[in-house]
Amino acid sequence: MFQRLSNMMRGYQQQPDLPGTPPSPSHSSEPKEEDASASFEVNSTESVCQRMVALLEQGTMSDVTLLVGAAQYRVHKVVLCASSDVFQVMLSSPNFSDSRQSEVRLQEEPAVAAVFPAMLRFLYSGRITITHSSVLPTLVLADKYNIKDLSKACSEFMCERVVLASQSGLLVSWLQYAITCNQKPLTEACVNFVKWNFETVAISEQFADFDVEVLLFFLQQDDLVVQDEVTLYSHVVRWLEAQERCQPAEVMSALVEEVMLHVRFPMMTPRQLAELLLVPLTSRHKDFFVERMAMGMSFHSGHWERVRELIRTGRPGQQLFTPRVYTDEQWSASLVIDNYSRLPPYLTRTLVFHSPASLSEADRRPPVEWVVDVYPRGVWFRKFYLIVWQGMTEVPELVLRTVRLAFMPRSLVDGPLRFRLAVLIDGVTSGVHHVRTVATRSFLFTEEERLVNFDDLLSFDELNDSRARSPYLLGKDGDVLRLRVVVVPLHDVCKTAS
Repeated sequence: MFQRLSNMMRGYQQQPDLPGTPPSPSHSSEPKEEDASASFEVNSTESVCQRMVALLEQGTMSDVTLLVGAAQYRVHKVVLCASSDVFQVMLSSPNFSDSRQSEVRLQEEPAVAAVFPAMLRFLYSGRITITHSSVLPTLVLADKYNIKDLSKACSEFMCERVVLASQSGLLVSWLQYAITCNQKPLTEACVNFVKWNFETVAISEQFADFDVEVLLFFLQQDDLVVQDEVTLYSHVVRWLEAQERCQPAEVMSALVEEVMLHVRFPMMTPRQLAELLLVPLTSRHKDFFVERMAMGMSFHSGHWERVRELIRTGRPGQQLFTPRVYTDEQWSASLVIDNYSRLPPYLTRTLVFHSPASLSEADRRPPVEWVVDVYPRGVWFRKFYLIVWQGMTEVPELVLRTVRLAFMPRSLVDGPLRFRLAVLIDGVTSGVHHVRTVATRSFLFTEEERLVNFDDLLSFDELNDSRARSPYLLGKDGDVLRLRVVVVPLHDVCKTAS
């Protein structure tokens, strides 16, 4: 049978074309499209990576040796130059002596040298395992040698784990490195976490490790979230006391004034200002603190000539009289929405509370009553008819897929008022409860403009996806939405003092 099949195939191949029949494929002048099902893709990425790593591990055909600490790594210039601009210049440019050497010494800190082998394997295989403890030294190497894909991977890893870094004492080192090396996404993630959870960070041991420049940066932020200014003062005192253990007395005196210059004493009440005299640090630097406390008392007593002078001198000027995002009960209120999964669409939850109209005790205006409406499951505007002079106009219904919060004062007895509004939304990351999102806005309320909407506070789809638990839903069953609203008056001291 096999012989007959072979003969038949040979006869088919040798048979000439019959007259009037189309030419055989071998004689066709037009190319035919290949059948996709007849193709087969070979993917040997895994085995290629294994062979590349074997070259590194065995040193086969290596052309340079890297000396890092006490370790030696026999590597291949072509591999290193393909992934790193720095290695390319170092190992291939004739202007660098290292390019003509068989051994190149690299100076690395011990923690960085410990992850150097993993970085090399990444250059050969494109794979690396990073952890909370190894990611920062790995990022240092990636930035130093301009390994862009590794730097991006480390930065993304850290951005997603800032909360866990705060729990393990790594947040300060991550933040300070990100600022120094201009890692913008990581800097933003760390800065936002510290601003929104400042008191949690301030009571941790790592707070004492803040560089003075970093601490001053946060003290200058208007949207720093803290219970009140005297609480912030107490945290700064703790930081200064920690510095006293390693700084001489003459340095500490200047440091106290440099840091306390950015504490906003006029934002404290007269009683709080008086109690500062009982703090040992205040007593040791009495002249400086008495001057700062006098500024606060001028503000609360309505001595606007003095306030004008302070603003004009610019130490620190207008910012001294600008409130932060204070969570004390007189400035804020909480709203908790239970059984979130059972809420009907377009439901509105309303919060009513009062807040002072001014931070100065010299201002006797009555408190402002606020109505805050929350629309966590979207907004639905029903169809209605608008009566105009020509007749009636139909306005069709409109549905907005947004998480909205609306502020409105019930009345404005004493004319226009400017406030800073803030919405703080709690969340959970890897079991850690923290303030996950903050939205702020300054607004001048008038009789004509009395409503402020915060739209897209959260991702509507993420919050309302029943298939996945949103990180903004708390409680044992993940069914509680918790938020806090803050309203602080922005006293127009420039106008008052002009």
